[in-house]
Amino acid sequence: MTTTTKNTATPTATALIPLPQATARALTVAGGIATAVSAFLAWTWTSDFPGDLTVYGYPGGLQWMTLIAGLITTLYGLAAYDIPALRRVNPGGTDAPLFLAALGAFGTTWFTVIAIAAKLGGVANLEPGGYIAAVASLLPVIGALALPQHTGTTPGDGTNPVKETLRTLIRKPDRFPAPQEMRPWLQRAVITLTAVIGLVIFTYGIDTPSEEGETFIGYLIVVVFAAWALITAGIVDRLSRLAADNRAFTLAMGFIAAIAFPFTQSDDHYANIGVNILIFGTVALGLNIVVGLAGLLDLGYVAFLGVGAYAAALVSGSEFSRFAGVQFPFWAAALTGAAASLIFGVLIGAPTLRLRGDYLAIVTLGFGEIFRIAVNNMDGDSGPDITNGPNGIPAIPDLEFFGFNLGESHDIAGITLGRFANYYLLMVLIMAIVVLVYNRASDSRIGRAWVAIREDETAATAMGINGFRVKLIAFALGATLAGLAGTVSAHVTYNVVPNPYQFAGSTPPNSAFLLAAVVLGGMGTVSGPLLGAALLYLLPEKLVFLKDKSLLAFGIALVLLMRFRPEGIIANRRQQLEFHETGQLDVPEQGLSPESATPTVDVTKAGA
Repeated sequence: MTTTTKNTATPTATALIPLPQATARALTVAGGIATAVSAFLAWTWTSDFPGDLTVYGYPGGLQWMTLIAGLITTLYGLAAYDIPALRRVNPGGTDAPLFLAALGAFGTTWFTVIAIAAKLGGVANLEPGGYIAAVASLLPVIGALALPQHTGTTPGDGTNPVKETLRTLIRKPDRFPAPQEMRPWLQRAVITLTAVIGLVIFTYGIDTPSEEGETFIGYLIVVVFAAWALITAGIVDRLSRLAADNRAFTLAMGFIAAIAFPFTQSDDHYANIGVNILIFGTVALGLNIVVGLAGLLDLGYVAFLGVGAYAAALVSGSEFSRFAGVQFPFWAAALTGAAASLIFGVLIGAPTLRLRGDYLAIVTLGFGEIFRIAVNNMDGDSGPDITNGPNGIPAIPDLEFFGFNLGESHDIAGITLGRFANYYLLMVLIMAIVVLVYNRASDSRIGRAWVAIREDETAATAMGINGFRVKLIAFALGATLAGLAGTVSAHVTYNVVPNPYQFAGSTPPNSAFLLAAVVLGGMGTVSGPLLGAALLYLLPEKLVFLKDKSLLAFGIALVLLMRFRPEGIIANRRQQLEFHETGQLDVPEQGLSPESATPTVDVTKAGA
């Protein structure tokens, strides 16, 4: 009888650059420190480049990005020496976070140096500090490439270091050590600190002037690579567990940070960006019920936003409204817009939701176009006089909320809040209501039925779930939330016209924008669509200097994201397992604790 023995020897990981490990690790730390210090040198002699990089002893503009990236690189370089105080910053124990942090420092520094040379007319415009920064940022990359590349507990065969390096970047370690128990007050302190840091990062990005596109690109480079490093280190995974264990406190801190945003602004234009992000984020969250939870592809969803906006505009008291003598108070106008969208959602969903897949997508796309064409023709000539045709309904007055006119500036605690800041705070209140409705619905019996329908409609129906009724409720609820956001959108923009409510366009809102926000941010999550809407609205606003190339850059970034993180930036646990399946749904092997994974849907209870 012949016995076959399996080779279980541990593979030997190799490095791209042959250097002793001690030398490589010292190089990463020294390079990170040198990169951070180089931010205090002058990089150019003229202040024509955004940020004024001519000052010694104080960072300016993009030098702040180099400083932050250098400090992160130094932190992960020191963590590799197993310093007890730094063990928490890299729970996965791999060198991937160090490599990514080094790439972020290198990327933003070299981008700045190249941008100075390109914008000012040659490398002669660089001061010695620019050359020092370029060389210093290259050192930690060389050091990281000289370290053995493998993915934690599942190393490769060690014969292809390039392949192992790519595996290191696109995969998290298979296992994270069990986190140490934290006291409740410490957990809340970590969540509070995370909310503060998130507010600071968002505020810095939104405050970047549109004419300083180079500064925003450097900011994006650092944020993307830093976030990537935190994901591979396991920090994001642990923060997700803390948030799940303190769900109510996390939501409260998120809304407190959102409320604090307008108080950090001196220019009402940035508050305008914020209120539009919240409006489109609210609509995307409604679409997330339809797409993310129920699995229905709706390509005409923006029409429900338009229904709510037009309904509110007609009863706003505008002299151009068909009902010019009618002016509802805000609460009544909001209910009118939401109810109108609800009715249209039921009317459209009832005959179409018996379809599935591509057929449903085509029908909803047709509904979106029918809505835009219909309101464009209701001008009294081509159709009934209701919407004023292509001219829309202008001169919509500002809202008054308990005697508080949102169109006027107000002083609170010595800080002046302009018109858009007032509407921003109103949208925060509406967002809180929408998030509450979303969470209650997704955690309810009907929410479990939505997930069952999304996973396998045939199996769910066989287990007793009324698929048509469940899908119709999702469609109607999503439409209602979109209509509620539309009532505020009409007053923020002062007018409502048909052109924006189409499938695709250069500016939001449009159905493609909303669907991309849900997919990009992460389907089936609360914060995912909000983050997706923020990114999709903010990027075109800040990258105007790219002109017609901005869509190309965005398309490339979206393709790369879908290739390496198809579940979205903020992943739903169930979909993360589906997209990164390893042959078995063994939750601990995926780097997740059984408690943090999305529970299996009990279709018998969902259909009860």
